[in-house]
Amino acid sequence: MQRIVPNIWCQGNADDVGSFYADILPDTSMDVVASYPTDNLPDFQRHLAGQPLVVDVSVGGYQLRLINAGDEYWPTPALSFILTIDPRLFTGGTDEARTRMASMWEALADGGEVRMPLAEYPHSKLYGWVQDKFGVNWQLMLAAPDAERRPGVMPQFLFTGEAAQAQQAIDLYTGLLPNSGPGMAVPKPDDAGGLLFAEFTLAGQWFSAMDGGAGHDFTFTPGISLQVECTSQEEIDSLWEALSAVPQAEQCGWLVDRFGVSWQIVPRNMGELMQNPGAYQRMLTMKKIIIAEL
Repeated sequence: MQRIVPNIWCQGNADDVGSFYADILPDTSMDVVASYPTDNLPDFQRHLAGQPLVVDVSVGGYQLRLINAGDEYWPTPALSFILTIDPRLFTGGTDEARTRMASMWEALADGGEVRMPLAEYPHSKLYGWVQDKFGVNWQLMLAAPDAERRPGVMPQFLFTGEAAQAQQAIDLYTGLLPNSGPGMAVPKPDDAGGLLFAEFTLAGQWFSAMDGGAGHDFTFTPGISLQVECTSQEEIDSLWEALSAVPQAEQCGWLVDRFGVSWQIVPRNMGELMQNPGAYQRMLTMKKIIIAEL
């Protein structure tokens, strides 16, 4: 079971975003799994009464979650998604994989921004980085036919700023959950230190990280957060204590860690708990989620 679910903040258009991804990404579907209450909403959410609240997108079995909200936040390249296209999964091999990549690239780039053109690079025979029209960043990578298998979707942290932070973050994150640990790491070739690229696992899921240096004008925002599904109040308490570093950001199970990454620390049965009368309104008053009070 996928315990860590990337959440994408949508500006009242989660339905459209989900349909877009379901149409262009391979083996992808979308489903509205929760809606806003029809009454007793705070003023800033009344225009969303009865509309979808959560839209789940499955990309080859990997879950992304779209949060239908306002225009307060927007995704940035600090958290992107690597889409690995493996020729071994296509009957037409590399030729078919390239054709599929070109089709996805065209759709993702339409109305978006190309950050690295789709082309051959030292690390891949075909790779490109694009920000789609909804602000979400994707890295499309063609796997080598004889390469070690990689997951189809892998979130990547890009740490910006003068100080290298990727290794510190990996050390912190991999100590939080069972079935977590570091993987391959490629240091930067200069004297500045930091990681050019690294992989690691959290709760059995693959992630990657890199240090981008000071030449970027973006960092992490709640536009993309990582939702961790917990089995008990004790686990919620433990993760909250280890991660939360910005008290003013604590709200409704959300926190921000010392690197600026937003997390949602929630019970696994959050959807079920939200069906209790008044639970949504009580949740709005919380910082850390208290299961017994829902």
